[in-house]
Amino acid sequence: MTMEKKVNISTDAVIEVEQVTSTVSLNMKLFRRQNGFSLDELSKRSGVSKGMLVEIEKGNANPSIATLCRAAKALGVSVADFVGVASSVPVKVVPLENAPILWRGPLGGSATLLVGTNGPDEIELWRWTLFPGEVHESPGHSPGTLELLNIETGSLTFRLGDTEQTVEAGSSVLAQTESPHAYINNGNEELRFVMSVAEFYRPRARTSV
Repeated sequence: MTMEKKVNISTDAVIEVEQVTSTVSLNMKLFRRQNGFSLDELSKRSGVSKGMLVEIEKGNANPSIATLCRAAKALGVSVADFVGVASSVPVKVVPLENAPILWRGPLGGSATLLVGTNGPDEIELWRWTLFPGEVHESPGHSPGTLELLNIETGSLTFRLGDTEQTVEAGSSVLAQTESPHAYINNGNEELRFVMSVAEFYRPRARTSV
């Protein structure tokens, strides 16, 4: 039985969450207005409740990665656009201290969005840490989305749909993540991996009248 790791939330972590929340709030309002969407329209297109969108835009909510993905896709932008680490210029350097942590696990794990492209086509680079017993579940992404992972330390149990595979340190994964999936640390040591996500915009085909 793995002993649970006690997590103390530092002042720096609280400030970090507040900064990310503020940036997402400002950018969501900006992109929504640029698209000419009301909150009702964005809710309808994204599947995110209007109440949640209101709280995000007020800066009162710390939305999940899945919520950010749905809202970003509906607005034709990327999650990296939301959190301010996107770039379309030839070179952009994002210092580590400016890379936002968008998920924190109950035992101290984290998911950091290191850098990404502007939407609607998007490529993102993430660094993940999961402590023994931690799980992060993700809904399926849009058709054709690919995830590439390299395990640096520990052992990853990767669930895709109804199947699970164990991936040891040094090995890599290529997965088409249209189905619900999860990253799980069933081991006894810290798990660290880097992940790249590639998701490309595919406009809906027009239906003839």
